[in-house]
This record gives sequence, C-alpha cells and structure tokens, in this order.
Amino acid sequence: MSKSNPFKGFQSSPEIIRLAVMMYIRFPLSLRNVEDFLHERGVDVSHETIRFWWHRFGPIFAAKIRRKRADRMRAFSNWRWHVDEVFVKISGERHYRWRAVDHEGEVLEAVVTKRRNKMAALKFLRKLMRRYGRPDEIVTDRLPSCRAALRELGGSDIQSTGRWLNNRVENSHLPLRRRERAILRFRRIRSLQKLAAVHASVSNHFNQERSLSSRHMFKVNRTAALEEWRKLGAA
Repeated sequence: MSKSNPFKGFQSSPEIIRLAVMMYIRFPLSLRNVEDFLHERGVDVSHETIRFWWHRFGPIFAAKIRRKRADRMRAFSNWRWHVDEVFVKISGERHYRWRAVDHEGEVLEAVVTKRRNKMAALKFLRKLMRRYGRPDEIVTDRLPSCRAALRELGGSDIQSTGRWLNNRVENSHLPLRRRERAILRFRRIRSLQKLAAVHASVSNHFNQERSLSSRHMFKVNRTAALEEWRKLGAA
C-alpha cells in the first residue's frame, strides 16, 4: 500500500514548499522576509500562503525527523538530560517554555505551560520519559518544582544541580528568542507550542556542531542533511 502524497492538490512544487518551510523555521525570518527571498528567486507567493504551508507541513516534517531520532537516542549510554524553563509573554501574559536537551545538544522536547509549578514540571518530565525512556542523569536548576516532580517519579537520585551545569540548555533557548524578536512576539499559546516543537526538530536536523568538526566534515554533513530534508514528505 503506497503512502499518500501530502503535496497532492497543491499548485506549487514540493521543492518550493520545502524551501519556504525550511527558511521560515530554520532562520529568524518573518513570513514577509521569506516572501521577499522567494520573489528574488522568481517564486511569486504571498506571506499568507507561506503561513499556510508551514502550519500544514511543518508538523509533518518535524514528526518524520523526530521518529528517526527517537530510537537512536534511546541507545545512548550515559545519557544525560538538561532541563530548564524560560518565561515568554503571550498577549501580555507571562507563560513558561520548558525545554530539554541531551548531552550532545540535541533538543528532546519543548512544551509551553501557564505555570512552572510541580504539575507543569511533572507533565513535562512524564512526556519526556514516555517518549525517550529514563536517562542516567537529569541536570536542572534549583527550581523546587523540578525537585518535587522528580521525587514523585522516583528520580531524586539522578537529579544534578549546579551553578554552571545547565549552561547547555540555557543557551539552547537563544534561537527561539531570535525568532520571537523577528515576529514581534507571540500571540497565542497554541501557535507558540507548534512553532517550538517544529523548530526543535528542524534545529536538530541541521545542527552539525560546527565548532567540533573539520571544515570538510562539516560540508559533508551539511550536504547530507539538506539532501535528507529534500526527501521529506516524498510519497
């Protein structure tokens, strides 16, 4: 049984749709910025069309990337998670964006909540463990909510806290902060949750750890990531 083609019924080619979605998610560009870049390449589409494309295809692409990585991540030995939360304003109200990365900087999960209490931390950690299993170590800040949630999950023995231990995840918030400035802040919690989830998977896909590899290997890995991206959504 052949897979259904997600691009069926669209007048634009899959290549253009993939390019538009990648530009909007991967780089801190607004919808109108992407429209201008495509126009310079001879593609005449409106920013509302690009908005529809990323809402339609962004989660599809992200889910395929996430499925390919989930099994490989479970096989890690000495797997360490870094968990942190930052506040974001949505229509003037403060919310919290929880984020978890592993010891290699791969984003595991991103969830937006209205609170940062024990229930919010518990929900986030349960979702992580349900998808990826149990790690050998979880590094958090000194937020009491995380300590209480891990105690309930029976993970007090794997929690680590320290002044600089969590710098990896704290720095991982920066790309979405740049996106927040580009689109002049977020307006709905549902839109932020979708963007955060898709952005995490796309960042993983194109993250080549440039400072840790030679120029030759970086070019090889970048080309491989781009070729794999061009195959997403293929029937």
